[in-house]
Amino acid sequence: MIYLILLLFINLSCIKQQSNEKGRNNSELVSTSKTDTLKFTSGIRAIFQDSKGNYWLGSHNEGVSYYNGKTFEYFATNEGLTDNQIRSIEQDKNGKIWFGTAKGVSVYDNGKLINYPTNLSYPRYEWNETSGDLWFNAGAEDGINRFDGINMNYLIFPKTKNKNTDNTDNTYGVTGISKDKEGKVWIATYAALFSYDGEMVNIFDKEKLNLKDNERLHIRSVLADSKGRIWIGNNGIGVLLLEGNSTINFSEKYHLIHPTSKRNGNKSEPGTLEHPFAIEEDSEGNIWFGDLYTGAWKYDGKTMTNYNIIDKNLKSQMIWTIYKDNANNLLFGMAEGGVYKFNGKSFDKIF
Repeated sequence: MIYLILLLFINLSCIKQQSNEKGRNNSELVSTSKTDTLKFTSGIRAIFQDSKGNYWLGSHNEGVSYYNGKTFEYFATNEGLTDNQIRSIEQDKNGKIWFGTAKGVSVYDNGKLINYPTNLSYPRYEWNETSGDLWFNAGAEDGINRFDGINMNYLIFPKTKNKNTDNTDNTYGVTGISKDKEGKVWIATYAALFSYDGEMVNIFDKEKLNLKDNERLHIRSVLADSKGRIWIGNNGIGVLLLEGNSTINFSEKYHLIHPTSKRNGNKSEPGTLEHPFAIEEDSEGNIWFGDLYTGAWKYDGKTMTNYNIIDKNLKSQMIWTIYKDNANNLLFGMAEGGVYKFNGKSFDKIF
């Protein structure tokens, strides 16, 4: 009997490994072009500084750029990436750099790329049957990918009963991931917010987040801050703030939703915070928001301050991402390309 159980376990392990081998492209030697200045123009969607101080910049549709302090090198689909739209960048404990793209995950390791395309079937397991700190967008429908150190696993979101079915773009595509100080993972999708504590998945839908009848969930960002608060950026109705069991519309509280706003994602007026695509906390505990139309906002615990990024070459104030680097500099990735650093009063272009 013990022999049969052992044999069954080995067979199941082999099936799981074979499934992941099908979903993993062979490593490819990466060749890149080099420039002295950043050549991206399509927008900076992700910024990351690795443990050696190098910067990795993910673009909207031109792939990745790596900056070593002297030159920029580039990686795109021609060099082996799964897709040129980069949505997240992170580094694992072994120093490998992971890119979450629109069509899968790519891993950079000593000049080689390994790919895990989204359109292939990975093993599907219960949430508490998997482990790993690396989480990735897994397409627009049902779930999220979690890498356990060896295999990529696909975890299905529990369905909310109050999904906004009147909007075809309100899918469960992942738009943001943040970990709180207790290790809980908060996952933003267009149609709902999910939290996972290692044992249970909780759903925060329109009803649970206390939205009004004329408001819809279309979440674009999430941040679990150092004080335990959960900030939710919702395209159309601004910032939602979840504290304990209470949720408020933070933008509405600070009069940052225009009286004539239809709260549906349409272009907003100056001085409003209705479309927060990025949220970050700085080293002093201030919370920053990047809006689709109105630039950067800072909340110091009492007041909200609006900043425009002044550059004659910028026609749009849209901010794709806000990132705190290893030296606690706050960096802003713009929709038109370029990275700007906040100097305490204004913004300097650094890339």
